[in-house]
Amino acid sequence: MVMYFYLIGGLILLLIAGDLMVRGAIALATRLGIPPLIIGLTIVSFGTSAPELIISLKAAFEGAGGISIGNVVGSNITNVLLVLGLPALIRVTQCNESGTRSSTVFMLAVSVIFTALCWQGLLDLTSGIILLALLAFFLSWTVWTSRKQKGEPCDLIDDDMLEEAPSSLGLAILFIVIGFVGLPLGGHLTIEGATSIARNWGVSDTAIGLTVVALGTSLPELVTTLVAAIRNQSAVAIGNVVGSNIFNILAIMGLTATIIPIPVPTEVIHFDLWVMLATSAILLPVALLHMPLTRVKGVAMLAAYVAYITYVL
Repeated sequence: MVMYFYLIGGLILLLIAGDLMVRGAIALATRLGIPPLIIGLTIVSFGTSAPELIISLKAAFEGAGGISIGNVVGSNITNVLLVLGLPALIRVTQCNESGTRSSTVFMLAVSVIFTALCWQGLLDLTSGIILLALLAFFLSWTVWTSRKQKGEPCDLIDDDMLEEAPSSLGLAILFIVIGFVGLPLGGHLTIEGATSIARNWGVSDTAIGLTVVALGTSLPELVTTLVAAIRNQSAVAIGNVVGSNIFNILAIMGLTATIIPIPVPTEVIHFDLWVMLATSAILLPVALLHMPLTRVKGVAMLAAYVAYITYVL
């Protein structure tokens, strides 16, 4: 039972610590006069990906490469099938946000490049540099297009998070300290629990990374999209998912591979990466043709997610 408490407690600690660190950093950056767009592209985007980054780094250093890469691939699959599928049952999700078309095309291109890099069987320093270079291009391009289209929303900025940052400087610093202490501890507990469960269930670390850990780290995106659907603001969901998937590949895998080489499990190369590509491709017609995600499509996406989880486990 201890391993389940480790996994669940670790994921909860990661999510809480990551959220507090982001809010504290936003408050500090605002006081320093940093523009909201830059805060959104850096602190919010990197901060909300902190749980995945900590897990991927920790797993890679402890020789659990399957969890490291499975976490990112599984999160991207979960983001499309579950995070977009579930809110569609509540309300039809429209796709009419500015910039979503180009971001979706870029996400699919990045997924193809990532798959090609994984095909070598090892994500090494060269792979990491390529992914980080693409991240730098993406951030620069987003800043440029956002300046061109002043007044229009940026997909990667969470306005609620910007508004809810603490106003007190002392509280902001306390949030940051809690985040820096809580993230490594949460990562340690999560990896300990996940590897123990994998051994106990007789499945691979990769399977746990693709399913349990990926679902856990996708919970913030799921909660955000569900709340948006309830508030009839579901149009932001696709932009959030696309941005999250881009950061998962470029920032998390890019940083991790630059620091330590990550062996890519054979089963991921031959199956899971193709599922990730297929789910990314699903969003192309949705973004390019402004196709709404209806309840029927939501049911189909959820059924596909259940089938995928069942097959992996």
